[in-house]
Amino acid sequence: MNITVLAVGTKMPQWVDQAVAEYSKRFGRDIQFRLKEIKPEKRGSGVNAAQGMAAEEERIMAAIPPQSFLIVLDERGKAPTSMELADWLSKWQQQGENLCFVIGGADGMTEELKAKARLLMRLSSLTLPHGMVRVMLTEQLYRAQSILHNHPYHRE
Repeated sequence: MNITVLAVGTKMPQWVDQAVAEYSKRFGRDIQFRLKEIKPEKRGSGVNAAQGMAAEEERIMAAIPPQSFLIVLDERGKAPTSMELADWLSKWQQQGENLCFVIGGADGMTEELKAKARLLMRLSSLTLPHGMVRVMLTEQLYRAQSILHNHPYHRE
């Protein structure tokens, strides 16, 4: 299974890159994990939030791997538990799905992009920094995989 995370934003703090790298290398052979940064649109000089999100949407759409199950992170999305995410991951693996998660920019994402998603997912009801979302998503995907393999990483 391939998992791609498209994240609007570049130049994250070193701790973000290190944490994502650490969790992504733990997936093993079952999951090919890839994080791809999407250049954010500069605001100001006549570019408002709506125009910026539209430009970012074009970049996101161009970066989505073909035939991916598109999951957009959104504050109004479904908020799975770790066990539920593991169940979803198992189902997607059995169906041969390749996943693409999208983390939007500072102003969010267009409604059109959200409508193209097969799932809107929420990591938390709290507002989180974008770098933290990258780390949390990668860790939770690793945790879901470890649950499916009865690895002792996850405890209940």
